[in-house]
Parts: sequence; C-alpha cells; structure tokens
Amino acid sequence: MSGAFRIIPITSGLQQAAGDYRALDIERNYLDTLPDGLGRPLRDLRISVTDRCNLRCPYCMPREKFDAGHMHLAHADILTFEEIERLARLFILLGVKKIRLTGGEPLLRRGIERLVEKLARLQTAEGQPLEIALTTNAVLLARKARALKDAGLGRVTVSLDGLSDATFRRMSDSGVAVTTVLEGIAAAQAAGLGPVKVNMVVKRGMNEHEIVPMAEHFRHSGIVLRFIEFMDVGSSNGWRMDDVVPAKETLDLIAARFPIEQIEPGHRSEVAERWRYADGGGEIGVIASVTQAFCHECTRARLSTDGKLYTCLFAGEGGDLRALLRQGESDRVLTNLIADTWSRRTDRYSQLRNVATGEAVQPARRIEMSYIGG
Repeated sequence: MSGAFRIIPITSGLQQAAGDYRALDIERNYLDTLPDGLGRPLRDLRISVTDRCNLRCPYCMPREKFDAGHMHLAHADILTFEEIERLARLFILLGVKKIRLTGGEPLLRRGIERLVEKLARLQTAEGQPLEIALTTNAVLLARKARALKDAGLGRVTVSLDGLSDATFRRMSDSGVAVTTVLEGIAAAQAAGLGPVKVNMVVKRGMNEHEIVPMAEHFRHSGIVLRFIEFMDVGSSNGWRMDDVVPAKETLDLIAARFPIEQIEPGHRSEVAERWRYADGGGEIGVIASVTQAFCHECTRARLSTDGKLYTCLFAGEGGDLRALLRQGESDRVLTNLIADTWSRRTDRYSQLRNVATGEAVQPARRIEMSYIGG
C-alpha cells in the first residue's frame, strides 16, 4: 500500500469514526495505489443519480413492487450535483479514472447535462482527462444525446433486451416501442458518443430467442453488443439459476450463425469477455457474472443516489457519506474514510455463489439494482 496515507481502523461505522480522522495529517497526493483486501485497485466509480425509472424491467424494478405506491427518495435526500462533484474529486485522488452515471434511469435526473459538465472538467491524478460514461434505457436519449456530448460525456451504454416490440415490451413491462430505443442509439452515434455499447440481459423463457436476431441487427453497425447473464441482484426479481442462459450457450448460438473468435480484454478490470466476427463484422461481448465470476478483477466502487458508498453490486450495507458531507466534515475526513472502506473490501459474492453451484450466499439485506445502479 502507498505510503502517501495511513489507515486508522474503523470499528463503529463511518459517522462515529469520523472523529478519528480530523487530526490526521495526510498528503494531498494519494497516488493511485490503493488496493483492497484482495489486492484490487480502485479505478471505477459508478454514481446512481436517481432511483426513478420510466420502465419496469422485471429483473430490476418489477412492477409488483415498484408500482404507483412505491416511495421513491425525496428530492432533499438525493445528492446534489455539487455534492457529487466533491465526492468524485476525492475518489479520483484514490485512483479512480472512470465515472459511470447510472440510476434508475439517469436521463430522468433534471439537468443531468450540468452534472456531466462538472465531472468532465475533472482530471485523473496523472492529469489526464477523466472518462465519463452513462448507462441508459435510451427512451429519452434521442432528445438529449447532443447536449450530453456537448457537456463532455464520452460514451453511452444502452440497455435493450429484444428487437421485437413483443419481446421488448415483455422485458421492459412498458408500452415503449423498440424504435424509440433505436432512435436514441442512432442519435448517440450521430453525436459522437461512442463507441456505443448495447447491453442485453438474457433470461430463459423470456428473450433468448432474440440472441441471434440482436447479433445480426448490430453487425457492421459500429456498436458493441454485449449479452449479460440474468443476475440475482436485490430481492425482488425472483432470480433462479434455471432462468440463467449461460454465456457459453449464447456464444454457441451466435457462432453457429456467424463465426467468431475471442480477442484480448482492453484492460484488466474489463468485465466483458470480448469476441469479434471472423468476417470483420464487429465485436460482441458476454458478461458471465453467474457462470464465470470475475470478482477477482473488480475495481468498482458504487455511490447510491442518497450518498451511500457500496463496494459491491450485491452488498447489503453501505457507508453514509451524505451525512458526513452535510454535517460539514472536511475532505481529509471523507477521503480517509473512503480509503479505509476500500482497503477493507473483500467482496467476492459471485465467486462464492459460483462455488456453491448456484446456491446464493445471501446477505441479511439485499440492495435493489435500481437504487445502487447496474
């Protein structure tokens, strides 16, 4: 671990421990060598900017739970853009080089372009531009793509779980037409938000018949299509191992139609296994977090809409940074608390679940994907 800072043990939670850091003399430059308990560096920060969404995908926000009576976070409870920017600066000191905005549906956050503009001004510890990305369902993307690009957004990832209206409406539990999403993707490409990536969550009995049509549609388009195994995030999506379509099965289906060959990952923490069409038709990926867990390479921290820090998508508890922000704690205190939390991180939920051959090792409390971001 870098000698640029030291860690004081925390035994009674973030807020109670804040006092342990107030007199600590730390250097401003943390370098970027902050490993967690398993040696993984902090490189990526996912920020959920809203817990609201205009779709009701059953694997994320099933309508039976997130219906009209669901209590979303009050506006006063969510982080302001200024609070997000301040925390982002501190995470960058600890090695973060990429920030992804998520939700809920992040384009529902009013003035999201202003947040992008604030974040795009930041630089990494080495003085390089910070990578800013956003994940969206693209329902509002056609009208916002150009403004997002002008604000400094680098690229977008779009969620699309089927090409036919029947499949898409079943997977999104909405009346939105597929053409709306495709128009959003086209607008993102035209604006230069690329390369655009499209994520398809595959659930057996729901949309696996669309794997090959999706591959065929996005071949030669410049878009990277990625297939994601249905995951047991949260406690309301009714996950069963039987509903998972393994990545190998997906690749076999595509290879039977279009010959493919594996390519090297772009960087160590990349979660998608990359493949390309042998005829030069482009690239696809598979994210096999159930059947081929990649926890050992995870470099992501997550900031919830109301300012809680989570170190895993499958976490049960998060540290309340918002409370510390609003009670006036210094950057010194906040940075050392974040550093301590990361240095103690030993999360490897998917590997433990994989070892148990599908028997999920459930924490006492499960955080929903719509709250923490996908």
